[in-house]
Amino acid sequence: MTHYRIDAARQTIVLAAPSDGLPVCTYWGPRLPDGADLAAIAAAAQRDLTGGMLDAHPALTLCPQTATAFPGQPGLTVRAPDGTPLHPVFVISGTKRSDALSLTCTAEDVGLTLTFRFAADADTGVIAATTTLDSATPVLCDWLAAPVLPGPQLADEMLEFAGRWCDEFQPVRTPWAPGIRARDNRTGRTGHEHVPLLYLPGRGCTNTRGEAHALHYGWPGGHRMLAEELPDGRRQIQFGHASGSDPRPATHFETAPLYLAYSDTGLNGCAVAFQRHLRDRIVTWPKPDTPRPVHYNCWEAIYFDHSLGALTAIADRAAALGAERFVLDDGWFKGRNDDTTSLGDWTIDATKWPDGLTPLIDHVHGLGLTFGLWFEPEMVNADSDLARAHPDWILGPMDQPLGRGQYVLDMANPDVRDNLFAQISTLLDSHQIEYIKWDHNRVLPWGDAGQTHGTLDLLARLRAAHPGVEVESCASGGGRIDFGILAQTQRVWLSDSNDALSRLRIQHDAALLLPGCVTGSHVGPRTCHTTGRIHSISFRAWVAAQRHMGFEMDPRELTEQEAATLTRVTAWYKQNRGWLRTADILRLDSADPAVIAEQHLSSDGAGFVVFAGHAGTSAQIAPRPLRLTGLDSMATYTIDLANRDDISTLSRGTPALKSGPLTLTGQSLMSHGIALPYALPDSMWIIEGHRA
Repeated sequence: MTHYRIDAARQTIVLAAPSDGLPVCTYWGPRLPDGADLAAIAAAAQRDLTGGMLDAHPALTLCPQTATAFPGQPGLTVRAPDGTPLHPVFVISGTKRSDALSLTCTAEDVGLTLTFRFAADADTGVIAATTTLDSATPVLCDWLAAPVLPGPQLADEMLEFAGRWCDEFQPVRTPWAPGIRARDNRTGRTGHEHVPLLYLPGRGCTNTRGEAHALHYGWPGGHRMLAEELPDGRRQIQFGHASGSDPRPATHFETAPLYLAYSDTGLNGCAVAFQRHLRDRIVTWPKPDTPRPVHYNCWEAIYFDHSLGALTAIADRAAALGAERFVLDDGWFKGRNDDTTSLGDWTIDATKWPDGLTPLIDHVHGLGLTFGLWFEPEMVNADSDLARAHPDWILGPMDQPLGRGQYVLDMANPDVRDNLFAQISTLLDSHQIEYIKWDHNRVLPWGDAGQTHGTLDLLARLRAAHPGVEVESCASGGGRIDFGILAQTQRVWLSDSNDALSRLRIQHDAALLLPGCVTGSHVGPRTCHTTGRIHSISFRAWVAAQRHMGFEMDPRELTEQEAATLTRVTAWYKQNRGWLRTADILRLDSADPAVIAEQHLSSDGAGFVVFAGHAGTSAQIAPRPLRLTGLDSMATYTIDLANRDDISTLSRGTPALKSGPLTLTGQSLMSHGIALPYALPDSMWIIEGHRA
């Protein structure tokens, strides 16, 4: 038996590799001391036997095998091309370490090779793991799991994330129990419904305290997850492509990376590892030193009703409020007057734009703003020149149910990708366009990995040809958000809901995966178009300032007072966005369930800002103290209320923050907390802090 360890900042994975089987994970937890006895760790994990069992425990390996009588779900299901099930018995044939942070294990059976790869990041603390299957002859692979890991025994529940349009990243807590918890997202995209993210909080874990393990499957094509508790008490976690993703015989199959994090500082420890890894290792920035610009998106101002006069007037107003990027949304291309026509025909509508987009683009640039344009390249309407010329390019039958009046293009077809590349690249070559909003407004008729690979290929080609253009991933809002799509994009549209109350919760829970710099958040109209709720401009603006800020309303509707408030909050965002870009988002444990609070801590720990949002009516009369986190307990901090003008007349007491700054130790702020002024529901306190 040979033992290996993979270390990444605060976590260690230990593998035991026998000479006659597959590697087994014998340890996944906090960073082990250098020189730890790995054989002793494996021996300590050996389980006893009793009646009603086999005479040996079939190993829970990195790919549990049916041929070894493993009693749970296998990590590989493979068949011959005629459908005959294969039951390989893999034996390790080699291991390789190019450095201390990586490990590759190869195992073989007749004609089949299974390879496990681990890559640790010493700075972000994340370990990425993949599995590949290679065959000498084509086979059918119904299921291939990324390296399978044991579930922690002191976790009483699983924290997953469901969702729907305009209400993404909904936490779902499921107790561990004998049997299987399975999710299989076959929509062909990451999905609102099944976020490929699993947290395993230890007993008593909170946002700021306790032990947690977390896994994220970085694949935009839909995933399958299995969390199984075996009769003997062992637990296994499997992630891979959704069922049916690889329907054709092939000689090579590969999972997406499974990103792993461990924390002994609550859920936040895993969240920060994911945030940093995505920001610093996954996203590639066209202009990494450029501040994140304040967006203006015109969709909820005009929808399909485009005119140069209206849009230049809106651009003038948006620029005066502080916008730095103007995005022209759906409706600019040939014949596009509603959502039933013209997708696929990416040429400028001569009726709406007789002189093309250049007059608008020139006007926007003259205001000092950059220009962005909306596309939905993977989709097509039946009423389009593209569909009439190439009905064979449509994925699925013509009588399938439509989504937003549209079909899906077969992105696995290289001719489709060449056509789309030519259309989009021509526009980018002939216009000064710095930004693309890339939308995806319906699920696929079926999931197919070829569709996802084709889309990623097209994005990569466009980015190589136009390296200065930034891309946003939108899929009816948050329907395609994962590390896989963000390897080719730099921003996500988290939700189509601009309702600040909904956004407050969605952003807070999405922070378990996403940093603020990639998370788009816009100030919506006074009356939200998706919920009908009305919120103050202060609440709407501060919720947007928590992430990558923008506006998405008709700015001409603002009163003078509303415009002044929005301008002030936008100026605050611009003054702070430099350090906020690399800040860790730490979710706070609020003593009041009506308060959703988080702390953005600078990378050097010297500064922070707390956003304390009141999402409902508190059960008690006066606000409960709010405890902070992540500070130096022995250091002294000065804190102050950034939006003192928002204090309500119903606040009649004298909490110290109402009148001026306070100086407190980190220990006091983390253990005793701070008393906030009384606040109305649907409002936000902003507390700034600096280490003395």
